[in-house]
Amino acid sequence: MTSILAQANADVRLDANAVDYLLVAFYFLLVLGIGYMARRSVSSSLDFLLSGRSMPAWVTGLAFISANLGALELIGMMANGAQYGIATVHYYWIGAIPAMVFLGLVMMPFYYGSKARSVPEFLAKRFNRTTQRIQGVIFAVASILIAGVNLFALGLIIEALLGWPLTVAIPVAALVVLAYTTLGGLSAAIYNEVLQFFVILALLIPLTLVGLNRVGGWNGLVEKVTAGPGGAEQLSSWPGTELTEIANPVLSVIGIVFGLGFVLSFGYWTTNFAEVQRALSAKSMSAARRTPIIGAFPKALIPLVVVIPGMIAAVLLPQIQAVKAAGGSVDGITYNDSLTLLMKDLLPNGILGVAIAGLLAAFMAGMAANISSFNTVFTYDLWQDWIKPGKSDRYYLQVGRWVTVIGCILAIGTAFIASGSQNLMDYIQALFSFFNAPLFAIFILGLFWKRMTGTAAWIGLLSGTVAAVAVDLLVRFDVLQLSNQAGSFVGASAAFIVGVGVAALVSTAGRPKAEAELTGLVWSLTPRASRTHTTEGDDAGWYRSPQLLAVLVLILVVVLYIIFI
Repeated sequence: MTSILAQANADVRLDANAVDYLLVAFYFLLVLGIGYMARRSVSSSLDFLLSGRSMPAWVTGLAFISANLGALELIGMMANGAQYGIATVHYYWIGAIPAMVFLGLVMMPFYYGSKARSVPEFLAKRFNRTTQRIQGVIFAVASILIAGVNLFALGLIIEALLGWPLTVAIPVAALVVLAYTTLGGLSAAIYNEVLQFFVILALLIPLTLVGLNRVGGWNGLVEKVTAGPGGAEQLSSWPGTELTEIANPVLSVIGIVFGLGFVLSFGYWTTNFAEVQRALSAKSMSAARRTPIIGAFPKALIPLVVVIPGMIAAVLLPQIQAVKAAGGSVDGITYNDSLTLLMKDLLPNGILGVAIAGLLAAFMAGMAANISSFNTVFTYDLWQDWIKPGKSDRYYLQVGRWVTVIGCILAIGTAFIASGSQNLMDYIQALFSFFNAPLFAIFILGLFWKRMTGTAAWIGLLSGTVAAVAVDLLVRFDVLQLSNQAGSFVGASAAFIVGVGVAALVSTAGRPKAEAELTGLVWSLTPRASRTHTTEGDDAGWYRSPQLLAVLVLILVVVLYIIFI
């Protein structure tokens, strides 16, 4: 076993030279410098945890999408591209864009207008403190687990670059993220995420162009994929039977549209505070509404430089070809190694240094997003509102800094949990089905049904979570004959249906809040004027209209689907 792991490490070791190391060192210094500069603007807990709600829309929009460009996006989606082909685009075009548009147009007026500092705090306003506390604990656990995924991926890159074992690489990676998030809080995370967005593109674009050149352009890639193990099916997005591993095409489409496109997608993008936090830091209602919609434009195009390189890896790299032919790990190499192997094979020194910096940027952005949202929820929803209320603002500022440290330490532990996954995407989707789908169920029901009660909310939330975990266990023990991907879709659907059903049933036996208490929290009780934004000053101009931007990005997605249908 030791010799196999040693061979695997040698295969993915990047041939970096002094120039590459200097570029990486410069990037680390730049990141820490931004953290130090952001520290100057931190004088209160609101500054540290929500950037004082002062950010312009273009900054929060890029940070919104950059926070999602972590291990899930690069290693996980590229692994999926290698394994499943073009069908992976569903995670973007139906599994992200509609939900991001819905968040901007429908939900942000309630989040931002309620002055809630977090998603659990919004639940306290809509339902009760019990729901806030239960969701606060669930979100804290989810954030640390997902931060561990990004930290594990970051450790893999440091291991590949320097040859350090993961037991050293993971704590070192955590220390860098800890340094700038502790110094400058959310402002440091957001400004670094904007920088990281462009550095990530500096990795992905050359990798895609050089890869296409090596396989003979798009036509050459089509020929090689068609002749490979997956065949021509991997060049079509629908019905996606290989992705879902549901043999019936109709059921496969239903699984993608309902399980991924509705429950998992809306559950993640509309209620995940790691994303919503970026919009809440915007300086106005209009900027907050535009934040996820601005982020949707690059999100729609990212598959072109993530999924396609994954497909290139599957036809160009002998190691990934062997994994695909065998249907699993070969000599310690898995689909998760597609990105580093492709970098090693395609990129010359100098560009390799920029690419390594791009990888580090991606994983630091993902981890920092989860840690910064974790410290906000823990500080506000658990510590201030529950455990230690009534302290000074300076006290909670210090708590926020210490919670950041604790979160990074816990993420080191969960990184080793993530290391046991053959495909990070499977692991991430399982976590989303546990934590996001049940929350979306009670959130959307409470937003549109004024009769829903506080007791129903937390019981429905826990019931949905139990349902998702139960499905996952049935899949793991082969009681349900489903792949991990399909299991996540079914688990998320079960969580949503059970959550809504239980919450509706419990609500019939309870007394809802008075309508006067629900103004601004329930759609039917909120005047239209309260759901609109100003169109003056920085918010003026037809091109700043959230509705116009939403229509344009949806048209872009339709065009892309037509091209890759």
